[in-house]
Amino acid sequence: MSDLPNCPKCASAYSYPDGDNLVCPECAHEWRPGESEDNAGAVVRDANGNELADGDTVSVIKDLKVKGSSAVVKVGTKVKNIRLVDGDHDIDCKINGIGAMKLKSEFVKKA
Repeated sequence: MSDLPNCPKCASAYSYPDGDNLVCPECAHEWRPGESEDNAGAVVRDANGNELADGDTVSVIKDLKVKGSSAVVKVGTKVKNIRLVDGDHDIDCKINGIGAMKLKSEFVKKA
């Protein structure tokens, strides 16, 4: 049997190596073996310092131009059911009239 560690996210025993990372085929979580998982649960905060979580509703605090389009996300636009992701733009969401977008948490406040 394999001596690879279980997935730290879902505890699946079916993890497999992929380059320097380990990958879980059940939840698609990737991690580096031996690296602390403390930073995986990094806290995402809005412009006012409130902690954000998956499923929260936020509102936009600044007019945001949409790249590649003439559309603008106006101040006060409510965005429901956000999803937190890793990266520079740490909120994944859908905005009515515009579609799927990624936002930076510094431009939203918790509603």
